[in-house]
Amino acid sequence: MKKFDLPLFTDVLFYSASAWLVLVGILRWFRARTWVCFTVATLLALAVGILLFALLSARHNKRALGKKEQEQREKLMLHLALETDERVRATLLEALRKDGKDAHCEKDALCLDGTPLIPVFTMQPVSADTVAHLLKTYREQPFVLACNALSPEAEKLLSAFSRRAMTASDVYALFAKTGMPDPLICGEIPRKTARTRLRRAFSKRNAYPLFVSGAGLLVMSLFVFFPVYYLITGALLVATAIFVRAFGYTA
Repeated sequence: MKKFDLPLFTDVLFYSASAWLVLVGILRWFRARTWVCFTVATLLALAVGILLFALLSARHNKRALGKKEQEQREKLMLHLALETDERVRATLLEALRKDGKDAHCEKDALCLDGTPLIPVFTMQPVSADTVAHLLKTYREQPFVLACNALSPEAEKLLSAFSRRAMTASDVYALFAKTGMPDPLICGEIPRKTARTRLRRAFSKRNAYPLFVSGAGLLVMSLFVFFPVYYLITGALLVATAIFVRAFGYTA
C-alpha cells in the first residue's frame, strides 16, 4: 500500500486555499454576485490544486527516494566503520566479485585489477596524515583508497600524487548493485515523530513571527475593500501567538 504523502497534501491544500481567497477577493472587487464568486473561485481553486498535484508529486517522490537512499548509505558507512577490518575486507571482496571484478585479498588490503584497494572506513573524513602514511608505504605504486569521505587536504594530496579514492557514493553504488551486508551494524536512526513536530510548532520562539504577521494583516484591513478576510486571519494569528507564548514549549 502506498504511503500517504502528508507534505504533498498540505502543500496542495495551502496553495489551493490561497488561490481561493485571492480569487474571491478579485471577484468581489468586480462586484460579482456572492454565489458566482464562491462557485467560480472553488472551481478555479480545484483546477489549481489538481495542476499543482501533478507538478509537485514527481518532485516529492524524487525527494523521498533521495532521502531513503541517503539513510541507507549512512547505515552502510556506519556499518563499515564499526565492523572489524577483516570483515570489511571480506565484505568488499565478496561485493567486488559479485560485480564481476578481478579481486583478491593481499595482506591488509585487497587487490583490484592488479591495484591495491585499501579500506579505511572511519567516522570522520580521512585526514591528510592518513593519506601521507599510505603514500610513504606504497611509494610509487598506485593504490585506491576506499573510505567514507576525504578531508579537503587529503583530497588535494591524493590528486597531487595521481591517486584516486572510492568514497561513500561509489561504495554505496557497489553494494546497491550486489546487495547490502546483512545484518548491518547500526543503531536505530531517530525519526521525527508527530509529537516532535508538534513540540517544534508550539515552541515559544514562533510567537513573534505569528504576532507580527497577524498584526500586519489587522493593519492592512484598514486599507482594503474586503477587510473581513484580513480581520479574521489576523485575529487568528494574534490569538495563536498569545496562546503559544503563554503555553508553548521553551526551545
